[in-house]
Amino acid sequence: MKGFIREERRLFLCGLNCALCPMHLGGHCPGCGGGPGNQSCAIARCSIQHGGLQFCWECSEYPCHRYEDFDGIDSFIPHQSRQRDIAQVRGAGLEAYLAQLEERRAILDTLLARYDDGRRKGLFLTAVYLLPLDDLRAVLADLDGRPERTGQPVKERALLQAAADRRGVSLKLNKRRKKE
Repeated sequence: MKGFIREERRLFLCGLNCALCPMHLGGHCPGCGGGPGNQSCAIARCSIQHGGLQFCWECSEYPCHRYEDFDGIDSFIPHQSRQRDIAQVRGAGLEAYLAQLEERRAILDTLLARYDDGRRKGLFLTAVYLLPLDDLRAVLADLDGRPERTGQPVKERALLQAAADRRGVSLKLNKRRKKE
């Protein structure tokens, strides 16, 4: 959106977590308010109309009609959890949330560098986004503590799935239902 620039690009106005977004990580999106290539966004326009708020939850009208069915079923994981992320930011504070976000990004980078066989990026993104940090730290510690044995593949998928199962978290992507 022309003229819309944000200093904080890891977390957007609406709570969209850009730091763990596959489009942003893949270099396909500059992030909301990140310069050329931005898509037109009703929430960005609304921010400009309300004095250039950093985040929607700073507005006296929050939550507004834009948040109805906000986190509906979508295969794009950051869209599924914006309300949860907003609640975390408001509870912990922006700086604490961003520090946790940076730790998640470091865990993701480690998983991709050490264990990605070209088919695990989606799983790792989903797990890092949805699982609590303590669980992610434990999975990494478990992976790091395993001796490398020739011929025995590392079971990172099983460890992540076990952590997800303990929390009742699905690591499978949900598709939008087709309209009948």
